[in-house]
Amino acid sequence: MESLFSIVFAAILILVSLVVGHIIEALHFRKLAQQEREFEYMLVTNLKTFPPQAAHAGAVIVVGEAVIATDYFKVFAAGLRNLFGGEMKSFITLQNRARRQATLRMLEDAKRYGAKAVWNIRYETATIQGQENQKAGGVEIIAYGTALVW
Repeated sequence: MESLFSIVFAAILILVSLVVGHIIEALHFRKLAQQEREFEYMLVTNLKTFPPQAAHAGAVIVVGEAVIATDYFKVFAAGLRNLFGGEMKSFITLQNRARRQATLRMLEDAKRYGAKAVWNIRYETATIQGQENQKAGGVEIIAYGTALVW
């Protein structure tokens, strides 16, 4: 009877984690989309060569970073995926959220300089592991590029 209670309790915790995590993630994606609309005017690219109109533009390095923590359902799902192999789809949205948030923070930095474009954008990624007793962790992404002011 106790083992049945333990299994049911674990299943309820996983279900609650799934629902709450999904709601938080959806709200964050909605907020990111709203913030991205504020920077539609800014030209953003990963090209290395500057546009011709920026021949005499001032350039400054801009940086943005984001750390997004995972939830226990994603850790559970990744553990199952690790047993069977394959792509850990539960972490793709985690990476996307962190990348978009870091890009937005980089664009906010460029806006402070009055930039009209950010060129040669690059991303650096690090996985943050949880404590030994806890498996939850997260992902850190740093976005950087050259802001052009003309």
